[in-house]
Amino acid sequence: MVTIPNAGSALRLTMIATAALSVAACASKPKPAFPTTAPPAAQRSEPPRGPSVPPSAQPVTQNALPGSERDFVINVGDRVYFDFDKYSVRSDATPLLDAQAGWLKRYAAVQVRIEGNCDERGTREYNLALGARRANAVREYLVSHGIEAARISTVSYGKEKPVDSGSGDEADQHNRNAHTAIVSGARMQ
Repeated sequence: MVTIPNAGSALRLTMIATAALSVAACASKPKPAFPTTAPPAAQRSEPPRGPSVPPSAQPVTQNALPGSERDFVINVGDRVYFDFDKYSVRSDATPLLDAQAGWLKRYAAVQVRIEGNCDERGTREYNLALGARRANAVREYLVSHGIEAARISTVSYGKEKPVDSGSGDEADQHNRNAHTAIVSGARMQ
């Protein structure tokens, strides 16, 4: 039988190395932020310039029944983005979240679920916790802007449900988000 003279020391060194590798996997240089798109009304402050946009490329708002899920997605927006390893609501996300709060006030029967998401870096457990913090940050924002807390549930998908299956900085930026999904109460399209 082979015995290891310092089994306790070897175990401690292994645990320290594992912890160091986990921290190093999450560390990165700052990346450019993927901007949250403002709701359509905020984007149209001046008429378009240059060649006209073909009808097929224009937003399809005429087919969105007011109060429907499609109306919410097209005319308000359903996703805000976060910086790397952060869960605070960015300033470029506040106009969209303000528009979500306004829409939810107008359609008081609608219930939503905020889904927190992360990029592929970090452990599964770490990203589940970070996704939960992101979802809760959006929930707290909406509640602080007059939406009843009972109408909003949260879930974290961590890195399990990426919206961009690619790899690299741009895909990571897309995947660091909170998605507002309508659960019930919306008008049927």
